[in-house]
Amino acid sequence: MAIDDSLSLLTRGYGFGAHLWRRTRPGARAVPLRLLGKPALLVRGAPGVELFYDGARTARHGAMPAIVQRTLFGVGSVHSLDGEAQRHRKATFVDVAYEDEQVRRLAPLLDAEWASELDAWIGGGRRSAYDAGVGAIGRAVMRWAGLPGTAAAKTRWAARLAQIVDGFGVPYSPEYLLAVRNRHWSDRHARRLVEAVRSGLLTPDPGTALYEWAWHRDPAGALLRPRLAGIELQNSFRPAIAVARFVAFAAKELHDHPEWRRRIAEETAARGTLVDGPLAVAFAQEIRRTAPFVPMLPAWATTDVELDGERLPAGGRVLLDILGTDTDDRSWDRAEQFDPSRFLGVDDYEAIPTFVPHGGADVATGHRCPGEKVAITALATGVAALSDPRVTILDEGLEVDRRRLPTKPASGGRVRGGCPFH
Repeated sequence: MAIDDSLSLLTRGYGFGAHLWRRTRPGARAVPLRLLGKPALLVRGAPGVELFYDGARTARHGAMPAIVQRTLFGVGSVHSLDGEAQRHRKATFVDVAYEDEQVRRLAPLLDAEWASELDAWIGGGRRSAYDAGVGAIGRAVMRWAGLPGTAAAKTRWAARLAQIVDGFGVPYSPEYLLAVRNRHWSDRHARRLVEAVRSGLLTPDPGTALYEWAWHRDPAGALLRPRLAGIELQNSFRPAIAVARFVAFAAKELHDHPEWRRRIAEETAARGTLVDGPLAVAFAQEIRRTAPFVPMLPAWATTDVELDGERLPAGGRVLLDILGTDTDDRSWDRAEQFDPSRFLGVDDYEAIPTFVPHGGADVATGHRCPGEKVAITALATGVAALSDPRVTILDEGLEVDRRRLPTKPASGGRVRGGCPFH
């Protein structure tokens, strides 16, 4: 019997995929393994993406380990649905997060919050790039989502949600227990917000996430239970807060690529805004390509499947190698190099089948994250702020533990204001 690879996944983290590909021939698109006692198939590249998101051959329901579903996404969330139920609920996510008008509504809020963090650094503040990202993005997206409360209250809730993201992948540590505790608090708080809207105590604007989830109805016409509506409310803005991890990677790459930092600073000064600079957006996209949030995603094979000569019986897991696809040397020119210029002039990044840092396939009908545009805007705005010549990104703590899920530079990217020569 083949050795189960579950422990190897826990100990190797982001290196797990590369470890498995060494078992097979160079350039292979599929490699068999055993995971949690069941046969599985790790797939990559365009053929792997096509298989993974083929609803006639795979399903997501129940494929995500329970410890992840309960902490990161929430029980009963859209991430566990398939078919018409998934498409119906996904439509509300598309309405509140994916439409261009929603992203345009968020942009000035991100600009203001990141400008505030930049002013704090220049004034002597010592918050890391990661902590600044949690605060700036958290306050912006909660206001955008229609949530009440002071800036300080939003910052505190954002910190709780960021800790859930930080702790969900380490079930062997106290951080996971803290994530469970913060999940319970957040679910209760979000449920109360939904109940307040339904009772008339809160009146968020139509089109905001709070309004839409409070009044969302299932395919049978029934309102979601308040707790489940609150879970999906969080799923509308918590992923944006998780972008703070990308911000920490941006600090590292800006430190290591000063020529790009200089170019982005010049672009930002010329445009007079931190938002949507083409160079900053390209840099953000390359961050997402080289440092995806998770190394892989799971689904069930609902029928016997075959890819690149490897077979998997129905009931086995299909694992999409996110990192291996985003950095596949058969799919990307100079895949091992950090080069934001590959994204300059690329408007339709969704059309790149092997660019799947937030999942693949169609946003409306598949499992691709509808918050991807929000994530890009939030990250690119942070990149512009970190490129300001009045702040210095410190050398210490930029190393990355690639065994930990999820990961980021150890220090979060320490930043100091003032002249770098004094």
